Amino acid sequence: MAGEIRERMVEGAMVLLARRGLQATSFSEVLSATGAPRGSLYHHFPGGKDQLVAAAVDRAGAILSDAMESVAGEPAEAVVERFLAIWRAVLTRSQCEAGCAVLAVTVATDSAELLSHATAVFRAWRERLADLLRQGGVPAEPARRLAMVLIASAEGAVVLSRADQSMEPFEAVAHQLTEQGRAMRRGKEEK
Repeated sequence: MAGEIRERMVEGAMVLLARRGLQATSFSEVLSATGAPRGSLYHHFPGGKDQLVAAAVDRAGAILSDAMESVAGEPAEAVVERFLAIWRAVLTRSQCEAGCAVLAVTVATDSAELLSHATAVFRAWRERLADLLRQGGVPAEPARRLAMVLIASAEGAVVLSRADQSMEPFEAVAHQLTEQGRAMRRGKEEK
């Protein structure tokens, strides 16, 4: 039961970070969104808000990494398409009101510890994407570069789509990234 409450609070914080950002994600907001009892705050997060936010960032990182496992060993194009499908789903489910909890923390925190936490998640995503691309036949250095481009481009596209309240920016970027994935496959087939 206690673990369930903690997990619910972490999930709630992750959703609030993605929708409202770091400043609007308070303990009160998390309690309201999750129905968790007030006494559970410092029981589960004695380190305060930063501890809760760090747990939410970790959860966001794990969710994306886990969601990418289905394309292990697939061609680069499938890796790119799966990564984009995850972000497309975030935008469509939220009607362009949610983005990335990790990005929200990265751009708003003044805590070196939280920034380091977010950095570690982005680094893990880059490494996992590069690994998946290598498994799909992309050489190491192009895989590393494409992984960085995927994350940076998708994050920017999500931000633009949220600002415009439209999927158009995301789909334009997705089209370009998918073409890059196809080109990686074609380049491999031509050799």
